[in-house]
Amino acid sequence: MASLFDIPTPAPLAERRRPRRLADYAGQTHLLGEQGVLRRYLAAGRLPSLILWGPPGVGKTTLALLLAEELKRPFTMLSAINAGVKDVREVIDRAKKQTGTILFIDEIHRFSKAQQDALLGAVENGTVTLIGATTENPSFEVIPALLSRCQVYTLEALGADTLREIVRRALAEDEQLSKIPTDVVEDHALLALSGGDARKLLGLLELVVQSTPPDPTTGRVQLTDEAVQRTAQRPLARYDKGGEMHYDVTSAFIKSIRGSDPNAALYYLAVMLEGGEDVKFIARRLLILSSEDIGNANPNALLLAQSCFQACTVIGLPESDLILSQTVIYLATSPKSNAAYTAIRAAQAQVRAQGVHPVPVPLRNAPTKLLKELGYGQAYQYSHNGAGNFAYQEFMPDALSGTRYYDPGDNPAEAKIRERLRGWWQEKYDY
Repeated sequence: MASLFDIPTPAPLAERRRPRRLADYAGQTHLLGEQGVLRRYLAAGRLPSLILWGPPGVGKTTLALLLAEELKRPFTMLSAINAGVKDVREVIDRAKKQTGTILFIDEIHRFSKAQQDALLGAVENGTVTLIGATTENPSFEVIPALLSRCQVYTLEALGADTLREIVRRALAEDEQLSKIPTDVVEDHALLALSGGDARKLLGLLELVVQSTPPDPTTGRVQLTDEAVQRTAQRPLARYDKGGEMHYDVTSAFIKSIRGSDPNAALYYLAVMLEGGEDVKFIARRLLILSSEDIGNANPNALLLAQSCFQACTVIGLPESDLILSQTVIYLATSPKSNAAYTAIRAAQAQVRAQGVHPVPVPLRNAPTKLLKELGYGQAYQYSHNGAGNFAYQEFMPDALSGTRYYDPGDNPAEAKIRERLRGWWQEKYDY
């Protein structure tokens, strides 16, 4: 039986260096370490349907191959770029005759709704175990019905130490590169231009080593930043929407808006747009920021961000740059508050730490005669019957009475909220 890892000859270095066993797989220890969830699945000899979400070149395809190899399961691969509904149905028909088939779909976010719908029944009844790979947030790109039938695991961009180990092993172990004596004098450019993408790293490494003349004194190739940039024919500062700079620029963009600097925010917006960034990705980040960093200091921020997202979805580039510019300026110059963010995080932390407390009896629903006899809902005071549509009563579970999560921010809009809360609750919540 042919191995899943059989490759044509000659093959590029990235393909030659594809790990053949889990022990050689680089990174993703949160999934494959001793306590990693995928490691536990393998130990149990089972695997649910998965969506692997992460940037390019972090090993999504390789991980799918390794999982199938470890479990000795039939493996079929489709690319969402060129596979249609007919191809999906043919795979499912074959899988009905071959128990335990793993179906790997690369770039599953490119599948249309009809293509994803064609998978539902087979995934639900276990005809296939789906492993989908995507660089896009599956919450937005995978239909809810399919997403609910899969576990989503995030693969992280590879760190510097992992990338260095990949380089070291390639130079020492690859049948072709090991014949070219090489000294890694500098690796900043090699790592930076790879952007955490192992495929890009190995492709560039192979080009540099094979195209750089050996040092006349030592007879060894000297791998330097200059040699890498000369081979790559591009400077380090170029924006790569799939690489490390993507995350750096996105971080600077969000922090500039949070820091109320519209000029810096517009600069990073321009970098992303000129680099070919997806306008929907940018608009989604603005939606999140409008609640996380502005919130009730200016509730209109969320409305404008939502309108921006809808407009960018409909219009696309190039005209979306104007809509994004308007929204970025508005958000950057709005008053800021993270009170909504800190409030829900505090409430979630308490629920995780203490579990769920009983709902007070007056607030409970009483759909049956028995529950009514037990007093459910009887002492509830209908708020609209109170003065100013407010009735003072206990809504928190008894054990949490007086607990406060929301602390209105220091801005005019939330100052009014604070005064309103003080008027209603007096000393209860100490506003």
